[in-house]
Amino acid sequence: MKFEDMDVWKRASRLSVCIYKELTGLTDYGFKDQITRSGLSIPSNIAEGLDRISDKEKRNFLNYAKGSCAELRTQIYIGVEIGYIPKKIGIEWVMESKDISAMITGLMKYLK
Repeated sequence: MKFEDMDVWKRASRLSVCIYKELTGLTDYGFKDQITRSGLSIPSNIAEGLDRISDKEKRNFLNYAKGSCAELRTQIYIGVEIGYIPKKIGIEWVMESKDISAMITGLMKYLK
């Protein structure tokens, strides 16, 4: 199972790209760094996990990716509240991160 072929990795990668593009002009570099890192962590951990040999290692990295989804959602909620992220975009990102998290859960169950 190549991570590049997995829909969950593709969607997580696209979400990360959207975050980077949307926040290009943001001058709060602390917030920008944190949210882009958590967004980037999701597809990165999926890739690293799926490239591992044992199912236990795979699940471990997928669990990290799932945690990064929750971290990202928290930052999106805050970003919307403080006016850094337009509400419509924030809602879309939250929904996408929830879908990705559910896909990761399904993949972890499959590997059990």
